[in-house]
Amino acid sequence: MIIIAGLGNPGAKYQNNRHNIGFMAIDEIARRWRFGTERAKFQSVIAEGEVEGAKVLLMKPQTFMNQSGKAVGEAARFYKIPVKDIIVFHDEIDLAPGRFRMKTGGGAAGQNGVRSLISHLGADFRRARMGIGHPGEANLVMPHVLGDFHKVEQPWLEALLRACADALPFAIAGEDERYQGEVLRLAPAPKFSPRQQARGE
Repeated sequence: MIIIAGLGNPGAKYQNNRHNIGFMAIDEIARRWRFGTERAKFQSVIAEGEVEGAKVLLMKPQTFMNQSGKAVGEAARFYKIPVKDIIVFHDEIDLAPGRFRMKTGGGAAGQNGVRSLISHLGADFRRARMGIGHPGEANLVMPHVLGDFHKVEQPWLEALLRACADALPFAIAGEDERYQGEVLRLAPAPKFSPRQQARGE
């Protein structure tokens, strides 16, 4: 079994926040691959299904972002899932909007959900980093990530989510570099000037 977790905050208040792009990816994967009905377990909303014959557990931790590792760690211990078989989708302010990068290991780079996962799993889980851009100033980061995606961002956002779901068999097979390439082929990142990026245009 492979665990695929998305990071976000629970509740309607946060549903469309940039910080919740990980939850959005999980929802699109569940839709694309026709996963079973969602239910509550492991301090998360989970769904079980298969992607081209491989068993997959989808997770949206309901612990709030900063405690995501508690939920994913609980599921990993229950199913005895090795860290290499855990993929985490999360927002990444150090990538321009619409960019996508796969990475294994490393630090948290200021992402508190990733920091929590590292504390509970170790660092060597696989990260699907979804670019939301940096607002340009440190004091604007929090309102940026907790702000909703703008209407003009919807085309690249929807394309990226679809691509992450459509190309998923490569990630399931452990071919992260090929997965990254296919996502970027299916959903080329938009071109932004620095000012447009900072303003979310």
